[in-house]
Amino acid sequence: MVHMSNHPHPPRAQKRPLAFTQHGDTRVDDYYWLRNRRDAFVLDYLEAENAYTEAMMAHTGELQAALFAEMKARIQEEDSTVPEKRGEYFYYSRTEAGQQYAVYCRKHRSLDAPEAVLLDVNALTAGHGFCKLGVFEPSPDGRLLAYSVDYAGDERFMLSVKDLQTGRLLPEYFTSVYSNVYDHSGLAWANDSSAFFYSTLDSANRSHKLFRHHLGTEPSTDTLIHHETDESYMLVARKTRSEAFVLAVLHNNTTSEVWYAPAGDARAEWRVLLPRTPGIEYNVDHHGDNFYVLTNESALNFRVMALPVAQPSREHWREMLPERAEVLLEGLDAFRDTLAVYERSEGRKRIRLSAPDGSGARYIPLAEPAYTFWPQANPDFESTALRIYYSSLVTPDSIVDIDMRTGERMVKKRDVIPSGYDAAQYASERIAATAPDGERVLISLVYKKELRKAEGNPLLLHGYGAYGYGVEPVFSAARLSLLDRGFIYAIAHIRGGSDRGRRWYEHGKLLHKKNTFTDFIAAAEHLIANGYTTRNRLAIFGVSAGGLLTGAVTTMRPDLFGCVIAKVPFVDVINTMNDDTIPLTVIEWEEWGHPSASKEHYEYMKSYSPYDNVQARDYPPMLITGGLNDPRVAFWEPAKFTAKLRALKTDSNRLLLKTNMGAGHAGASGRYDALHETAFEYAFIVDALGLNHEEHEGRTGIDPPRSP
Repeated sequence: MVHMSNHPHPPRAQKRPLAFTQHGDTRVDDYYWLRNRRDAFVLDYLEAENAYTEAMMAHTGELQAALFAEMKARIQEEDSTVPEKRGEYFYYSRTEAGQQYAVYCRKHRSLDAPEAVLLDVNALTAGHGFCKLGVFEPSPDGRLLAYSVDYAGDERFMLSVKDLQTGRLLPEYFTSVYSNVYDHSGLAWANDSSAFFYSTLDSANRSHKLFRHHLGTEPSTDTLIHHETDESYMLVARKTRSEAFVLAVLHNNTTSEVWYAPAGDARAEWRVLLPRTPGIEYNVDHHGDNFYVLTNESALNFRVMALPVAQPSREHWREMLPERAEVLLEGLDAFRDTLAVYERSEGRKRIRLSAPDGSGARYIPLAEPAYTFWPQANPDFESTALRIYYSSLVTPDSIVDIDMRTGERMVKKRDVIPSGYDAAQYASERIAATAPDGERVLISLVYKKELRKAEGNPLLLHGYGAYGYGVEPVFSAARLSLLDRGFIYAIAHIRGGSDRGRRWYEHGKLLHKKNTFTDFIAAAEHLIANGYTTRNRLAIFGVSAGGLLTGAVTTMRPDLFGCVIAKVPFVDVINTMNDDTIPLTVIEWEEWGHPSASKEHYEYMKSYSPYDNVQARDYPPMLITGGLNDPRVAFWEPAKFTAKLRALKTDSNRLLLKTNMGAGHAGASGRYDALHETAFEYAFIVDALGLNHEEHEGRTGIDPPRSP
């Protein structure tokens, strides 16, 4: 490990004590002042930390360049997605060599037709260091395109409408619009393409108002459909697959409510489907005379109900698929001839297909030890093929069409690794650790088959465990750079996620949150005890709530890990949950607790909040990252955590803070820029574990030296 005395001195954040008294307990926050991004001193401090990080990592420049070159060589630079049919057009996106972003295109009626470029994101990003595409919704008649862009990383999107016949933008323009960057949704067109529905953000980045916009009118005159005044709720517009209804989905972390209107009449009256009931969640699709409702009402792991369109009330619904104790229902899609339900059992996802009335159920076999899938948009209600995105720890990302009549699977596209990849050289498996309370904690692993456990391999352990989500066992071409260097990659499927059902989530939130951390520690200890790695060779990694995880387990057990990466970590739990002016805080109370309103919540948070549990002791090498424009985890959380660690820690191990001064929660937006970030992180891990000197010798299984 690199000793600090041989490198530049780290920045020292000045202490400016600020006292808080809560529930009779007085806390002193020495670094509260770091919240002020308008203070030039704060920005200078962050830049000084960045400069220090670069200086401390300068000796890894050759390694970073090698890692980036390897990763770049594994991506198909000129590539395209599988075309998706919507109406008379086939839509797809493609990438070009040397270009950071995708080009969105379509062809009319036939894949042999001439290509029409709809949107070149590379052109949109001109003059901007960051560019993220949000909404991408062609109108039903194919004449217009509604799209939104975020240029700062703060997730406040700007919405435009493009005439696809002339290539010109319509004069109407919208700011602070909600967009889902994962599936480019968040806007719903009326069926006649004359109007659309969208939601806007308040000062806390909460989508709170639903509007109807008629083309050719001023946005300032748009009709307000619904204003959600409860600050814990968000509001999203979408359509049913049948295109019969437009939906407004209102939800917080425990309760949901859906409003609906006929999509064939933009001016139709909106009605609530099932009024909200605290603690009851539901989601909706439509088929014929029924709404299909996936709900946890009287069903911890959810059940499927058929709700008559003519009489949409609980008095008239009927159960189609009951709750099962060990099977979590995660979603459903209704097609003309098939109902697809997505389930999870013992950590593995599966697909249940049946007739629309629920009869004739069968399952699609997916048999790898550690895999995942997500249904694609599947916009065609008449389709007999279900398209999914499939990936595993050893199988590259694939687009698969499943014939819903026969169950036959057809791989439409599998990512190519241009530099070469042989899946037969790698193995995945799933094992289980035992938590302190006796629960089984599943662990997914991937490694090169030639590795031998007894040699104490370097291992990267990844976790998340919040909001019902975990880390899915997906393929990563970039990760091969670690596996080929003798690493094992492991995922701890800890509580707070839903890997083992809804109970698994409920037992990892609020006053049970520490189960998330002790599960992860149990997984780490199991991997060490069973010879997969050693303490000095164990790296841990987490993002956002996963950054809280890595921060918490590091303050609990700093002796257990060889190095730590905490990306955009939610580590200042009490201060953030006390401040309802911070974006999304009110929404988060049902996940973490409300320390101002509850002494019990306050004391429990204080027992694990990483920022509040830094002590004068040794800590492993740590890389902590933030984004200046991050609306989800404010930049000052990683900055304050680093400052406090730097002031109190008693070791000479590296502590690095890297703040992206032009991005938000997700980091760099360009695909090459993102690879540079990953190469930097991997170089930190390899170097911090003492493996950098072995690069040219290819040696593994030797314990790295430890600084005193």
